[in-house]
Amino acid sequence: MLKPSLLGFLLAAMAGQQFENLRIERIAAGFRFTEGPVWARDGFLLFSDVPQDLILRWTPGKGVTRYRESSNGANGNAFDIQGRLYTCESRTRRVVRTDRKGGVEVLAERFEGKRLNAPNDIVVRRDGHVYFTDPAFGAQQDGRELDFYGVFHITPKGELEAIARWPTRPNGIALSPDGKLLYVANSDERQVRVFDLDRQGRASGERVLISDIEGAPDGLAVDEKGNLYVAARTIAVYAPEGRLLAAIEMPETPSNCAFGDPDFGALYVTARTSVYRIRLDVRGAVPY
Repeated sequence: MLKPSLLGFLLAAMAGQQFENLRIERIAAGFRFTEGPVWARDGFLLFSDVPQDLILRWTPGKGVTRYRESSNGANGNAFDIQGRLYTCESRTRRVVRTDRKGGVEVLAERFEGKRLNAPNDIVVRRDGHVYFTDPAFGAQQDGRELDFYGVFHITPKGELEAIARWPTRPNGIALSPDGKLLYVANSDERQVRVFDLDRQGRASGERVLISDIEGAPDGLAVDEKGNLYVAARTIAVYAPEGRLLAAIEMPETPSNCAFGDPDFGALYVTARTSVYRIRLDVRGAVPY
């Protein structure tokens, strides 16, 4: 099921993870299009079914229940260190935060007086800085007000700034284990770009880290060693410097991925109609 090159296999071994003989377990199925996986400290996985307007919860031993109905086209999700949930609502074109009591606060919906395109994916740094992508796919192109596709930063004080204004569409987003690098997938150019982040959360030094990805890159995840997992045609795994380590072939084309389980030793993959779980011998970078 895995097709790494010999070089990729050797690099994977050097990085501390053997990408062979992995067990890919389907944990949930029967959805329309799954996205936005995120593991909660309380011991469950949240993920979105975008067309069905749902955020769903998978709990080990209990299966799937509905976490939020009428989710406004929820796509990407993330938690902060306080356990608050951040969600990209593609239909209402905004980013919201839900506290532990269920209260919902709008964090971003307009920039320079214009509505956002369709917030897609999101990540929160340990110190409260929030980063999200704002592309537009399919019917989302209708009614666009911004003349660019953005990568945005929300400061802990709630200030919104565009750190990138692209003519092409950003998608997945992730942080390095130390929070000093921000990774952004560019679906149109089939690249992953990287920014340097300073202590104030400001971004600089945009550059291409990975190019010529097989398939359009979507969601991203990072392990504790800084290896990058890219949901594209496969789950493509890259070393921190951008070298391909392996390609994990999935039963369905993946849309996104996130580390979970109490030890953060499993990669959860949303893939069209299903959600999959893959135990690895490396842990994910704990984001909170």
